[in-house]
Amino acid sequence: MFDDRLIGHRAIREKLLSRLQAGKLAGSLIFAGLDGIGKRRIALELAQRELCFKGTACGLCQGCKAFWSDPLPTELPNLLRIAPEGKAGIIKVGAIRDSDLVEGGVIAWASMAPPPRCHRWILIEDAHRLHGAAANMLLKTLEEPPLGTHVVLITHRPEAMLQTIRSRCERIAFAPLSHDDAWRVACANGWGEAEREAWIALSAGSLRFLERDAFERASAQVEAWLLLSSGASFRDAAGPLLPDRNSELAVSEQLRQPLELLLALLKDAARTRSGGEPSLAPWKAGITKLAGSMTDLKLPQDLIYHALRHLPRNPAPEPVLREIGMVL
Repeated sequence: MFDDRLIGHRAIREKLLSRLQAGKLAGSLIFAGLDGIGKRRIALELAQRELCFKGTACGLCQGCKAFWSDPLPTELPNLLRIAPEGKAGIIKVGAIRDSDLVEGGVIAWASMAPPPRCHRWILIEDAHRLHGAAANMLLKTLEEPPLGTHVVLITHRPEAMLQTIRSRCERIAFAPLSHDDAWRVACANGWGEAEREAWIALSAGSLRFLERDAFERASAQVEAWLLLSSGASFRDAAGPLLPDRNSELAVSEQLRQPLELLLALLKDAARTRSGGEPSLAPWKAGITKLAGSMTDLKLPQDLIYHALRHLPRNPAPEPVLREIGMVL
């Protein structure tokens, strides 16, 4: 019934399939949950099943193989993918209105007759990066999707989406993966048992750090925050926290990770003060030192939440990081 390569979220997958087969699946959906937990892959599975020769998303037949190619095609017979582009990492009006992706634009594509025994699926990845004008152009389609069309907006930041978008979609909430499920995927990607504790602690039920470079950068960011909290100068310690100017990821999105990692450290420090054990156990020594200091943990937390709310409008990450570092 399901492709075994896709791990986790079995209850949601079964419920989505049951509703689809019964004709009760909403036309406009928001898949919301942590980054890197498989939301996009589950949306793809719904479309994959319709082209699968066995109708089961087997993952082996010619109908399924296109859904597992790398890179994944932008367009398949029953699927259209829209994703952020460019250094700014936004979804522009042209991706919706013009022929940047398909002839006639996305809205025209949605209105075409789907292939036999199929629906038309539109996946909008990182939907919180829809430009305001692009989002407004989709409102009518989201409110009344053409018959046989499903629009799935995938996001780990639903709060950053327009309320007018959110109100037109049914929200499907995805929980983090279990540690066992996440580690199964990590093992299949070459991680060893000696690395398990640190990888699980940092990944926190996601697959964000399957690539070693990503894991090492996140580890260095945790270390940098702990150094700052112990009195190191910003100049000496903050290097790993600063965005990589050569990265394809937008500066605002790069800044998100170190801020969220610091939130995790501050929560662990508060937990330690209350006699609990930190979730980031491999960094327990530094967390214990932070917990034992006179630092008011609420002040940096408030600064982080403020920064996260204003990330898209903040082109200068260093002053933000410096201000937070000063109150640790």
